[in-house]
Amino acid sequence: MRIPKPIQALIESFHKLPGIGPKTAQRLTYYLLHVPQTELEEFAHALSSLKKETVLCSICKNVSEHDPCEICSDKSRDASIIMVIEQPLDILAIERTSKYKGLYHVLHGAINPLDNIGPDEIYIDSLIDRLSDGKPVSEVIIATNPTMEGDATAMYLNKKLKTPSGPEALKGRRQKLKVTRLGMGIPTGADLEYADEATLKQAIEGRRAL
Repeated sequence: MRIPKPIQALIESFHKLPGIGPKTAQRLTYYLLHVPQTELEEFAHALSSLKKETVLCSICKNVSEHDPCEICSDKSRDASIIMVIEQPLDILAIERTSKYKGLYHVLHGAINPLDNIGPDEIYIDSLIDRLSDGKPVSEVIIATNPTMEGDATAMYLNKKLKTPSGPEALKGRRQKLKVTRLGMGIPTGADLEYADEATLKQAIEGRRAL
């Protein structure tokens, strides 16, 4: 039986999404056939607006409607602490704990040589630039996921942040900078976005120096 082209095209589009297999892609597509046209149009509008109406914050690289984002613009946040995370979803997980009041820096990935992702493919250089712009930062919390890629990224960042370079003033700030890693509690191989609030609170409170 030949599947109509519009249906096949949508199945193939769903199948490209992470975690969506061919059976699930088919079920989603045929489910949408029974959805009222108005809801389909709202869904289509939300998809088309996803990138058109969002920007990357020029400071922390979080996804936002405005630049700078609402966290970087919030004067009540502790600007002396920056938490480095892999993905924007990790911010949502940390914020749910109500335990952290500093700023963030989103890498949008982790170092993974098998996928040809090196330090230049994620936002590490922009983090170094933030630490070099003269604003006082006393601590950088490395909150990459406890995976092989996350640990490799943490090791690279720790070395990069502790290696004095540039003008003498910058060297002095870099030597005084405290670099920490989230504490135990998050299972090895897990992602921060799936960790419960109690576990994340414990990890933040128990962070250790690198």
